Amino acid sequence: MDIEAFRKAGYGAIDAICEYYNSIESFPVMAQVEPGFLRDSLPEEAPEKGEEWNLIAKDYQEKVLPGITHWQHPNFHAYFPGNTTFEGMLADLHASAISNPGFNWSVSPSVTELELITLDWTAKMFGLSEEFHTTSAQGGSIILSSASEIAITVAVAAREKILAQMIEKNASAETTMEEITFWKGIATSKMIIYGSTQTHSIGIKAAMILGLQFRAIEVTKKDGFALRGEALTKALEDDQAKGLIPFMLIGTVGTTSSGAVDRLDEIEEVLKNYPDIWFHIDAAYAGVCLALPEMRTKCHLDVINRRVNSFSTNLHKWGLITLECSTLYVRNRVDLSNALTVTPQFLRSKQGDANSALDLRNMQLSLGRRFRSLKLWFTLRSYGQEGFRQHLRKGIALSQIFNKLIETQQAPLKIVAPPQWSLTVFRLEPVGMTDAQQLDTLNRRFWEELQTRNDAILLTQTTLPEIGFCVRFVCGTPSARMVHIEKAYAIICQIALKVLQDAQ
Repeated sequence: MDIEAFRKAGYGAIDAICEYYNSIESFPVMAQVEPGFLRDSLPEEAPEKGEEWNLIAKDYQEKVLPGITHWQHPNFHAYFPGNTTFEGMLADLHASAISNPGFNWSVSPSVTELELITLDWTAKMFGLSEEFHTTSAQGGSIILSSASEIAITVAVAAREKILAQMIEKNASAETTMEEITFWKGIATSKMIIYGSTQTHSIGIKAAMILGLQFRAIEVTKKDGFALRGEALTKALEDDQAKGLIPFMLIGTVGTTSSGAVDRLDEIEEVLKNYPDIWFHIDAAYAGVCLALPEMRTKCHLDVINRRVNSFSTNLHKWGLITLECSTLYVRNRVDLSNALTVTPQFLRSKQGDANSALDLRNMQLSLGRRFRSLKLWFTLRSYGQEGFRQHLRKGIALSQIFNKLIETQQAPLKIVAPPQWSLTVFRLEPVGMTDAQQLDTLNRRFWEELQTRNDAILLTQTTLPEIGFCVRFVCGTPSARMVHIEKAYAIICQIALKVLQDAQ
């Protein structure tokens, strides 16, 4: 494809994308295909000779697009929002055009510098203290691919930091490197990461990958499924008595199952007795709500600014930024670079040697990195902070409309967890049915029937302690309006009443 062919194909692609968004409501929300559908439609090998672009574009529309679940559909209410914008699409196009690995400042200075600038923009928009700004003496931030990558990255940093402290305290001038290596292996086998039973699986996965232990502390319905200080204290004391080494805690602002917020204020008090524990906040979904002044107390912004070592949120969920854009803010960037810096001769640069520029490869697991900040820059400039806040408030307002519809009791639906952010967790609870197993069976049947209508609306399920099987309904898609919430509720009620009738 030459420049003129690209120009023509580009115009066609933009037209196709515009048409897709003009007609997105005509698509089934969830892809109506079976596993293996695409392999049946495509050749077993790549073509020997190149094909005409028109044929490739046609096959995308006719063969690939039917297998896409439409996260931008106004009736997508599953998982969490997966926002994108036209600004973000254009940014990714430009970033692809200047494709480069961005590992050092010198390989493309703008890739590094725009990332640092936009991360400071978001830190200020969220009310994070100057200690987390890239312009501060110690703090810093970086854009990574996901909250999972962030959890592994900070776990590595936390592990190496505590090991370094222990070596400094216990090693002597006579201690050999072999002895230190052996001792580190023994210590690592005793290290433990803490979270709650509602902490996202990123915590368990980070522990698995690094060969560490993970302890999920029980939470209760009466506490709103939040991790409390008393439960954390007991877990820490129990594990220390067993000779284990607590070194990291993941607190959550907006859990996946119910949107719960751990009691960061109580946790802060507990950690005064454990100052070496790395305190990471996973706010993948709800962290963007720090942009709303009225939500900052609920998010425990004061504790975040006073005590936590690291904070992360996914702007590619509810924050309008096209996937991938997970922001990590750390109080001391040296904790990352001490654990992750490897500089062979071929990666050295004049600026790096002089310490005059930050090489972001030293704050992440991989070497290469994408130009992710461009879509953040495009989107924030186009929307402004005001537009960003309006988007969040709209999602919250639509969620409140759904909650009020449930209260009308057109079907015996019950909200079973405090509504949080733009998330509602509910289930079918007919009058007189109190047996937990019977209710779970009924709601699993309700869920199965909801799945038969995933062409019209898409939701996801979860289980909650002391409640059981539930259904999640989340708002936040930019195209959604009140009419879509009303449509979704009508379908949910229709299915609920059918399930009850069939159960009689």
